[in-house]
Amino acid sequence: MTPMQEYKMLYERMYELCKEQEYGDPFSYARSREILISVILGHDISPTLSGADGIDEDGECEYKSTVSKNINGAYNGISVQESWEKQVDYLRNDKIAKYKNHYIVRFDGSKIAEIWKLNGNVVCDILEPKLKKKYPTILTKKDPRLSASLTKKEIKTNGEKIFG
Repeated sequence: MTPMQEYKMLYERMYELCKEQEYGDPFSYARSREILISVILGHDISPTLSGADGIDEDGECEYKSTVSKNINGAYNGISVQESWEKQVDYLRNDKIAKYKNHYIVRFDGSKIAEIWKLNGNVVCDILEPKLKKKYPTILTKKDPRLSASLTKKEIKTNGEKIFG
């Protein structure tokens, strides 16, 4: 088998396996990474591509992954609400703090290098001031959605290393 034939076979097999197990499309955004994270952590895989990424012992949870040299957690594409008060309510009840556990994962190639676990309320506390700073001008941007990241220091100060 040539490398191209093997790639085709593995690609098709991965898709079929995920279809059989109802994992969703492994080639949609970072879904294949989310599936691997859930396998490593022993979590159930969320049945949908929107909302929670996995289901741990406390319920629905969030995964953030990076391939950077240093651990970080990017929260992108956050919908903008009509007022800052409604934005905070959305962040707390529908988007970030809704999930008790957030797992921040750094990949080194195809392998998981490290995993950190943070509480959703703590993540929201860290991100909220960053998002508030961007909120007043976000609707003037080409992509009018909010985003902010957890830094390596914030993760290591507020999280628990559970792998790597």
